[in-house]
Amino acid sequence: MRYFKLPDLGEGLQEAEIVEWQVNAGDCVAVDDVLVVVETAKALVEIPSPQAGVIARCFGQAGDFIHIGEPLVEYDNATDEDTGTVVGEITQTETDPEEEDFFIIGAAPPSPPADDKDNDVPIPNPPAIGGEPLRGPRRAMAKAIGATQAHSASVTLCEDADIEHWDNKTDVTVQLCHAMVAAIRQQPLLNAWFDERQLTLAPQPQIDLALAVNTDQGLFAPVLRDIANRDDSSLRQGLNALRQDVHQRSIPVRELQGATIALSNFGTLTNSDQRLLCGRYATPMIIPPAVAIIGAGGIRQEAKVIANRDGEKNIEARKTLPLSLSFDHRVVTGAEAAHFLSAFIAAL
Repeated sequence: MRYFKLPDLGEGLQEAEIVEWQVNAGDCVAVDDVLVVVETAKALVEIPSPQAGVIARCFGQAGDFIHIGEPLVEYDNATDEDTGTVVGEITQTETDPEEEDFFIIGAAPPSPPADDKDNDVPIPNPPAIGGEPLRGPRRAMAKAIGATQAHSASVTLCEDADIEHWDNKTDVTVQLCHAMVAAIRQQPLLNAWFDERQLTLAPQPQIDLALAVNTDQGLFAPVLRDIANRDDSSLRQGLNALRQDVHQRSIPVRELQGATIALSNFGTLTNSDQRLLCGRYATPMIIPPAVAIIGAGGIRQEAKVIANRDGEKNIEARKTLPLSLSFDHRVVTGAEAAHFLSAFIAAL
């Protein structure tokens, strides 16, 4: 072959960023020698040479984006045949398995104003902002969340759950998973996929929960499968495995797809000193084609009016968990959302 093109990296990925070239023009390479390291939206990938030969030219520099089917290298003294059919191995980095779950909510960037043909007032072009281009997961996050805002009619309902009976050893995320199952059994329409083109709503028989995981590289949403049929131990093992794969950048793209509903437990987010950061309520972003997401804020002590059996009322400090339910109002009514959130709180 003369040209080796960027191969299909699988799972619908269409582009990759060049991270580091391992060869230069004039180098001799053997079959399977690494040519270049690229970064997709979710992983680092080493691209090996499909043949032995001499590199005549490398296309692109570190930081450039290259699309599937575009040439990566040109071989010297080769035929005009082109190819691009192999992928490399995903690299891994170390992570601390004892680290707490980190969850955060993403925010969509503001949209530019629409051009109003009935308004004679000219709309100025936005100023050049400059800065560094988004790369890797942050680039994917910007595209995904921007599309989310454009393709859902999101409304958020907020309420508190009294969890005074929870002890310090309670696994918060596992309890939220159980509450999700209980609420969906009461309101199955919130565990559904909506096709806005066909205007069809398809309730899903299995609960596949997307969990918003924060990393230094950006936001990921791995999917914990079939949470309704998993006990505490299985849920915790699954959560740990997903989190480890995300931080190692080794998670397959298929494990970031197919969620039927989502959870953002941003209240557990800590800084480097393991101190909880702020966050009570939010407007978490729905992940289409799903129609709902729950956001859980930081647990705190709140003053509550409590009535005893004799009807006497007292003010007590109670452990409280703030919750935010965002739902697509095109297919979920306010009453259905309120019933769902009520069942969620009752389960907690």
